Amino acid sequence: MVLEQFKVQETDLIRIREEDLRRTVAEIFKKMGLSTHDSDQGADVLVMADLRGVESHGVSNTLRSYVKDYENGSLNPATGYQLLRETPGTAVIDAERRLGIVVGAQAMALAIEKAAQVGVGVVTVRNSGHLGAVGYYTMMAAKKNMVGVCFGCSGMPTPSVVPTFASSPMFGTNPISIAAPARKEAPFLFDIATSAISGNKVRLAVRLQTPLLPGWVADQKGQPLAEETLVFDRNQFSLLPLGGTREHGSHKGYGLAMMTEILAAILSGSIPIMLDNLSGAKGHFAAYDISAFTDIEAFKDQMDQMLEHLRSAPPAEGHERVLYPGLLEHEEEGQRRINGIPLHREVIDWFDSITKELGIDPLRVLS
Repeated sequence: MVLEQFKVQETDLIRIREEDLRRTVAEIFKKMGLSTHDSDQGADVLVMADLRGVESHGVSNTLRSYVKDYENGSLNPATGYQLLRETPGTAVIDAERRLGIVVGAQAMALAIEKAAQVGVGVVTVRNSGHLGAVGYYTMMAAKKNMVGVCFGCSGMPTPSVVPTFASSPMFGTNPISIAAPARKEAPFLFDIATSAISGNKVRLAVRLQTPLLPGWVADQKGQPLAEETLVFDRNQFSLLPLGGTREHGSHKGYGLAMMTEILAAILSGSIPIMLDNLSGAKGHFAAYDISAFTDIEAFKDQMDQMLEHLRSAPPAEGHERVLYPGLLEHEEEGQRRINGIPLHREVIDWFDSITKELGIDPLRVLS
């Protein structure tokens, strides 16, 4: 879930039915040249992010950039991918500049297939477009009674995250995710950027004119900003590693970003963005078949016990309850399926413009 300052204000939001948003997003992808299957897949990744309240990676922040990249030829709309290497438990895929939210789902499906055969499946992807919310892929595994793990490396032309003590950016936001199933409790889903704030949240801050908090970004000399700062341009500042400053543990976020470069970029036979900013996005998709390690029913029981113990723990003063990763998003998904997905008026205006331009039915809104 995004922080309160990034949520659309009631006066600016319009609610959309899930099925209407899926239809329109899929039709836009089809107009970009994608197959029906790939269009539906891309729409599912984006709409699931919006359903779970992860607006930073939903249609608002990403779809228009995808459209732009298809129109200028940066993204390849053709279906498929190139399989470079394969063993019973592993594979390496060259996405050939296809959109990451399409190829990423295919890579995790392949990892799940391999895990079902040999216990663990690991698939790396190189040379792709944006991977979107990597928690989508780990949940694919969790729904198959597996533990899912994903590491993603940015494919942006310009690095955005400054290493601890560095003066210029060298990493992308390099997200990581792990998901695991439970029985009665909401699944565990941990999905974070290894930067103090994701790049897409900066885009939200620009659109909503919400100030960035201290320790989130650095000036153009790499110095962390210690006060709230309004941002008018996504490239105005560099992002800091998770932790913000060395005193608050930025070396940990820095190390996690490097770990992601090793597992997603170098292990896939690609090159880190700091060495080649045209190498595209990279991903590491892993699935662990729980039954290969322990009894699946016992695993789910123990997950329930742990998650319920956390959820029912006494909260500290000033807080309503203790949460665990994935709980709020699970609850939000249920509410938004009933009440609709809130989008900013500016996003609705963009949908009106692009659907008219492409000659498809306009996005229907709830009255």
